[in-house]
Order: sequence, then structure tokens, then C-alpha cells
Amino acid sequence: MRYISAENQLALEQRRLVARDFVWFVAKRRDTGTSVTEGLWSDVFNVEAEVVEPDTGITQTRTFYGAGSLVGISDIPLVANLSVQNATIQASQIHTEIERIVRDYDCQQARVEIYRGLFDPDTRLMVAPAVARFMGFVDTIDVTTPSENEEGSVTFTCASHTQEVTRSNAETRSAAYQKVRDPNDGFYDDSATVTEWEVWWGSVKGSVPTQKKRKKFLGIF
Repeated sequence: MRYISAENQLALEQRRLVARDFVWFVAKRRDTGTSVTEGLWSDVFNVEAEVVEPDTGITQTRTFYGAGSLVGISDIPLVANLSVQNATIQASQIHTEIERIVRDYDCQQARVEIYRGLFDPDTRLMVAPAVARFMGFVDTIDVTTPSENEEGSVTFTCASHTQEVTRSNAETRSAAYQKVRDPNDGFYDDSATVTEWEVWWGSVKGSVPTQKKRKKFLGIF
């Protein structure tokens, strides 16, 4: 079940809210490899907005640059399972902040957080800290360079963080990796060549043939 704060619930019941989206990138500098953060939101001017950090649940104040209608976000499925969800963020390539994110930073597999903030139209203030609707990583970036009289764009295709569940770690079957954990661990020393070993079995020399495991009858034999 999706959590809604009491402030947002009250404002929703009064039908007095205006929604705005916030996008937070955690990329890397190309020259040093250090992490760098950038925030955009779907309105004008730069703002200091409160968001609920999805990993800790703690409210943080972050700076978001105004991109207005230059940023568009696809529909985000809100599901309660471990399936991998995709989201696309489309922006104009002429926007200064977006150009810096794409050109100056390495955004491959950069962390992406998408928040939804609800504002009171009278006070122009956010009713409660923005809540994360999507958290994942940038899979691909498509930069469309327009021809004359055409419009260019930058499209970030993102996959949700649940894709990490589908990753396999090959290093756990590596002898070198095992020795990092314990220098005396020799369990995988011969794992790369053991299938080619030839041994004597009675009077026959060669690889020992394997026999398929027999199926059990009624789970007994």
C-alpha cells in the first residue's frame, strides 16, 4: 500500500494540490571519477526543496534547478513486487543544466531518484516533503541532434533498483576472489581445468564419464 502523509491526504481531500516532479542524479565526474549530484524539477526558478530520502526515510533539503516544461517523465508503474520497472526522462538538450549533466558527467549507471511534490496553489508552498516514486539507474542516454527547424532532445532510459536482484556475481566462483577473502582458501584453484583431467579407472585411462542421475520412483528409490 502506498504511504501518503496526513498533510497530503488532507489537501487531496480538499482537491487543492498542484503536482510537480523532482529528478535527482548521482553521476561521476569524468576527470576524477568522484560522485556528483544534480537536481532538476518541472517548474521555473531554482528551489531548495525537502524530500524523503528513500534509503533512510530521513527528510533532506536539496537544491533543484528549474527546467519547467523542458523535462517530461513517463508514467511510473507503482507495483508491490520485485519486477524491474522502466522509466524515461525526456529533456531539451539546450537547457544549461541538462547539457552539463550529459556532457560533463559520466551518467552510465548513474543513480536516479524521481520524486513527486504536492503544492498548495494559494501559498505556492509544498504541503509535505516530496516522496520518491522511482529509484533506479540510467541504462541508456539518447541525444537527438536536430536538423534545421526541428527540435532536439535528451532521453534517459532508466531501470528500477530491483534489477540488482537479477545480477549474478561470477567472482564468487573465482579462485582469485576466494583468496582475497582467505589467502589459504584453495577450493577453486583447479576449477578452470578440472573438467579436462584424465584419471585411471581400473584398466581404462581417460576422462571419467558421468552418469545421469536416476529419477526417483515415488520419491523413494
